[in-house]
Amino acid sequence: MNELIGIAIAAVISWFNFVLIDTWMGLPETPGVRGAEVIGRSVKKRGGDLAGGFFQGNIVCSPDASAGTLLASIGCFTIGTPEGGFVAAILVYFGNRLCADPGYAGTTGALSITLIITLTSFIGLKPEYFIVGMVLAILTIQGLYHPGASRLLGKLAQKMGRYTKLT
Repeated sequence: MNELIGIAIAAVISWFNFVLIDTWMGLPETPGVRGAEVIGRSVKKRGGDLAGGFFQGNIVCSPDASAGTLLASIGCFTIGTPEGGFVAAILVYFGNRLCADPGYAGTTGALSITLIITLTSFIGLKPEYFIVGMVLAILTIQGLYHPGASRLLGKLAQKMGRYTKLT
């Protein structure tokens, strides 16, 4: 498979993997860890969506599905599939406990991307494509334009019934 096409496909898969899991696990609803509320309110002040800001704040402050997806991709590349993904899932699980995060989004993200990497390896997608793809996916949420990304995340949260009730 062409490397650029593989990275593009992996980026789209990674984006949906981490955004859907994090939204389903309730990251837009409430700041789950310290600092997430500050980030969410700051994004709202700059014209963003509060729920999307909480989502962004939660993934900055604790290893959620974005970190789980990235770490599992790295684990699959360095150790092998699926062992590396399982090691990453265990590390993310302990990372969540250290952050006093009650959720399992990071662990779920690590396990789901391990399964996805295993299945897509049969069509030529390599773990390294998912490493680059996940970096690109995180960049769209955290690195380009916070207010715009937060509004997209807020709309997705509304559609999934996970929008914040806080004001």
